[in-house]
Order: sequence, then structure tokens, then C-alpha cells
Amino acid sequence: MDFEEEETSSSQFDVYRHRAEVTYRKFLDYITPHIIARWIAAYVIIIIFMARILVVEGWYIVCYAWAIFLLNMFLRFLTPKIDPSIEQDIQNDSVEAGTGKMDENDEDFKPFIRRLPEFRFWLKTTVSTIVALFCSLFSVFDIPVFWPILVVYFIILFMVTMRRQIQHMIKYRYLPFDLGKTKYGSK
Repeated sequence: MDFEEEETSSSQFDVYRHRAEVTYRKFLDYITPHIIARWIAAYVIIIIFMARILVVEGWYIVCYAWAIFLLNMFLRFLTPKIDPSIEQDIQNDSVEAGTGKMDENDEDFKPFIRRLPEFRFWLKTTVSTIVALFCSLFSVFDIPVFWPILVVYFIILFMVTMRRQIQHMIKYRYLPFDLGKTKYGSK
């Protein structure tokens, strides 16, 4: 008898879990086309989190870990899915082997495909901010640190990684944003 009750409660849990997953997926499908509204909501959550950190004067290590995660996600957002340096190495190897030809005027259209798409970037940003905000509610995560060192280290890390990313963008001539590009279609 206990086995049947256990199986019923397990299947009941699976039903609730499946409903929650379907509802979550429907919500994500609904908000996908609303780019501006999604990012406004994300910025509001970020402002709430930053205000909490500044007001309570704690949880700096949580904020630092969150900022490093966002920097990593931002770099993945700016990076092409297929690295042009790897493509160039493959082309050079084929030329050296005599199986390919070197074409200096290769101006074929190659669309920019991100390593991390915009929607996933937004989702990871929002979820990580909510998790960081949740972690800031518990004193176990309030590890005493000298926060100015973390700020300086993050600024240096940001400058170095962005400098490297910009140099990569210039070297392989790609622009990860579509600002100023011609858009076709009806209005």
C-alpha cells in the first residue's frame, strides 16, 4: 500500500513540475519579441540589486561574482559563434597543403552570428541578478572584504578584456551590432 501512495505522490509531483515547466516556457515565448520591455525589466531588477548593495553596505563579494559573470556573458554576446581567427588558420593550413587557394578579396557576405544570442544574454542576466539579489538576503554570503580592491580589479579586468575584444573586432573586421546597417522590409 505504501508503494502505491509513494508512486501517486511522485506522479503528482511530476504533473506539477510539468505544468510549471510549460507555464515557464509559455511565459518566455510570450516575452521573446518584446525586447525593450525585457531589458527595461532587467535594468529595474539590476537597479534594485545595486540599491540593496549600496544601502546595506554589504554582500560585496556577491556583487563582484555577479559582475564577473555579467562581463563573461557580455563578452560571449560580442563574440562571433565561429571565431574568424580559427577560420583563417584553417584556410592558411589548406593553402600550405596545396588543397585551397588564398583569396585576398574574399568579400562574401557572412552574417554575424553571436556566440550568445540576445535572448539568452537577457535571460542569463535577469536570472543571475535575481539569484544575486536572493543571495543578498542571507548573512552567510556577506563575507567581509575590502570592496575598493574588488572595484579596481573589476575595472582593470573590464578594460583589459574589452581592449582585447575590440582589437579582435578590428583585426577580423566584424561589428557585433547592427546600428547604422541598412534594414529591409515593410514598416
